[in-house]
Amino acid sequence: MTQQDATHDTTADVDEVFRVETHGIDPIPDAERHGGAQDLFWLWFGSNLTFTYVINGALAVAFGLSFWQATAVVVISGLSFFAVSAAGLSGIRTGTATLVISRAAFGVRGNFPAGVLNWVVSIGYTIVNTVVGTLALEVFLAEVGLGEGTAVRALALGITLALTFAVAMWGHATVQFAERWMAYVLALGFGALLVFLLPGARTGAPAGAAAPGLSGWSLAFVVMLAGPFSYLPMPADYTRYLPRTTSLKSITWMGALGGFVSSVALGVAGVAAATQTDMSDAVAGAESLLPGWFKPAFLALVLGGSVTNSIITLYSSSLNLQVLGIPWSRARAIVISAVVTAAGSLAALFLADFTTSLLSFLSLLIIVFAPWGGVFLADMLLRRCHYDSAALHAGSAGAYWYRAGYHPAGMAALLAGMAFAALTCDSELWTGPLVAPLGGADLTLLGSVVSALTYWALARRVPAYVPAA
Repeated sequence: MTQQDATHDTTADVDEVFRVETHGIDPIPDAERHGGAQDLFWLWFGSNLTFTYVINGALAVAFGLSFWQATAVVVISGLSFFAVSAAGLSGIRTGTATLVISRAAFGVRGNFPAGVLNWVVSIGYTIVNTVVGTLALEVFLAEVGLGEGTAVRALALGITLALTFAVAMWGHATVQFAERWMAYVLALGFGALLVFLLPGARTGAPAGAAAPGLSGWSLAFVVMLAGPFSYLPMPADYTRYLPRTTSLKSITWMGALGGFVSSVALGVAGVAAATQTDMSDAVAGAESLLPGWFKPAFLALVLGGSVTNSIITLYSSSLNLQVLGIPWSRARAIVISAVVTAAGSLAALFLADFTTSLLSFLSLLIIVFAPWGGVFLADMLLRRCHYDSAALHAGSAGAYWYRAGYHPAGMAALLAGMAFAALTCDSELWTGPLVAPLGGADLTLLGSVVSALTYWALARRVPAYVPAA
């Protein structure tokens, strides 16, 4: 086991609410495992009760889709949570984090660049949610009489960051506790939001509107799937504490249903809102459709949803840093992620147009996460979720060192998938050279298929895939 894998306080190895978790990416012993599959439902349900899905649903309409077309995209995209949840099965088998397990697919050193990219993008998504929550809280503070301006916005940002950091710093048990109880409240609030937005939805095609075409459909799917795909490097982070006897089928279904229900409900809310009003400023647009007495509660929902989503990404980012070699405990490593999140949020709030930045960011996410997820899931299927747990932490002495620390099949498949995704990506920051010949279609999502098939072709006959003890 490498030094960073063993960094934790062995005198207090407990996972309790409001007590700093001492484990990091070191394997969780069987004696300390607890909980059940139902915990995953509340984790993924609560963390996806975020206003970001409302924004994504509205963007689908902005790409030219009708109400029913955009709703179909939302529902189909929600099914991707079955893949996300299934990715957590490796955690119960190994007792460690997703980005440790991915060493089996990429090699110990080969896992490093993917780990860096995953950390950068997870922090980026945390920034997006922090900004959404801050803007909502800023409006709320103005309505209660604190005024407007830079100082109020900075105060709103500070409060949002504090709420997120406190829970994530305490660790796994507190994260699950907070997600469950916040989900109860947020579900009631967002349920009321649906009641207000759905009846006024214009389900017919706009008069004189042209068909969205392949470009509109593909961009809508890219935006809607960006959220689920961004979770692929973290599901095992939340299954690693479950007892080995927990049903793998129940793990998959509970986590998938949690993410599916909340993401689809809020995505449809965004679709309904976009058919009734201008959603270029999504918070203001949705607020204009609500009765006056509900507006303060709506702003609280936006803030709460942003915090629940940021909590799990910030928590996983601290484990990610340990994977990258930061020789600190998880609780100390999370300070790095919190500082970078704060700096990025400041830039997004005070230096850049938020809507444009959000769209660009979501469009580019898939270039990294789709191919990475394709390789990881293909590797997991080839192994049938069996790993040599000790070798995952053994560095050069372990079976996953491969050639000088790199797994040629994993690296080649990742690069192939990313190259395909980059060539077919259509975003504000980058347009691939194949987009125009394809009629404007964005086929970035297929990068996961390319990487998975490439990996299967290169690695399926390797003896390492014999189930380990």
